[in-house]
This record gives sequence, structure tokens and C-alpha cells, in this order.
Amino acid sequence: MTGSRVWGGVFFDLDGTLADTVELILMSYRHTMRTHLGEAPPDERWLATLGTPLRVQLMDFAQSAAEAAAMLDTYTTFQRRVHDEMVKPFPGAAEVLKGLKARGSRVAVVTSKRDEVARRTIEVCGLSADVELVVSCDHVQRGKPDPEAVHYALSALGLDESPADVLFVGDSPFDLRAGRAAGTRTAAAPWGAFARQALEAERPDYFLETLTDVLDITPA
Repeated sequence: MTGSRVWGGVFFDLDGTLADTVELILMSYRHTMRTHLGEAPPDERWLATLGTPLRVQLMDFAQSAAEAAAMLDTYTTFQRRVHDEMVKPFPGAAEVLKGLKARGSRVAVVTSKRDEVARRTIEVCGLSADVELVVSCDHVQRGKPDPEAVHYALSALGLDESPADVLFVGDSPFDLRAGRAAGTRTAAAPWGAFARQALEAERPDYFLETLTDVLDITPA
């Protein structure tokens, strides 16, 4: 560690940060678009908004709220069917969560996924025992980049009076904006779906190379 202090809490995004799920997400997207539109637009259109709530993403492709709801059903049904065989943790995920918990940091997942599938992903990745709190899109009205979900986690863990002692780790610009707006420190995870330049443009407090780097940084 670079100092003697420890983080009061460390919050993680899930997809692309703790869990390697990008191919699952893209398969679900392609299946949904082919089912409803006849063909799937380029993956880049979907990846550009990855990290925002699924229902928000789908509205960019649907002609109506009813069609978006039908797309959501198609997407979630397909994803449930193939989820477990396609999801895995990124290297070091279990080590990092256990290490943080052993130091006394509060560990939370703050994700734009729905609660059911988020918890399933965490379980399949073998991380459930060391995640104290899961905040999903089901808990808030406004998804990332709005800071509501981060504020929710801060309040639930009693950390809302000292957000600067909390680190938020994410792989998308939306994660970094949400953490910064809530007053936390931010760390960019470049192993997810977003290009390094897109993360650098958000000026995170820390730029990680691997997940285990989280264990080497502490509050100033």
C-alpha cells in the first residue's frame, strides 16, 4: 500500500469491472435486435452506452415504449438462458474483495443491471461472500451517470458524511461521472468495453492496470 489509511468503502461497477460479461451482453443485444428489427446494428452503438440502465439503452432502438418493453423481455429471457456458462470474474476479483474486507473497507457493487441478474452474476463469479451491498437499477429512479445509485450505497453503509474516503471503481465514463458527482474518489478500469482514451477524458483519480492495483492505493 502507498499509505497507512484504508478506504472507508470501495464500490465497484459489475459488468466490465469485476465480471467479464461483454460477450454475453453483445450476444443478448444481437439476439434482441435480430428478433425485433430483423438485423443487429453495429456493436459499437450498443457499447457506446454500456453502463447505463438496459431500459435506457433499448429506447435508442425502439419505436415506442411498448416495443422497448418487448425488447427488454426478449433480452432478459435470452440472457437468463446462457448467462451462467458465459460469465466469469476478471483475474484478481476474489483476491481484491477479500483483501479489502480483511482491511475493514466496506465493499459494494453499484451497477446498472437489474437486481436479479446482478446477484446471479456475483454468485456465478464466486464473489457473494465478500460483497456487503448490491445497488442495482431497481433501487433508484435515475441510473448512472446520475450519482443517485452511489449516494444510495453511501447512505446504506453509513459513509455519506465522508464520500472522499470511498473509492468507486468502474470501466465506463458513466461510472466515473457518477462517482465524481457523488463526491467519491474514482478509479478507471481499462479492461472493460471502453477505450482508454474515453476513460482518460474523465480524469479519474486513479488509473488501474489490473484489478489487484486496487489493493495498492489508499486515501491521501
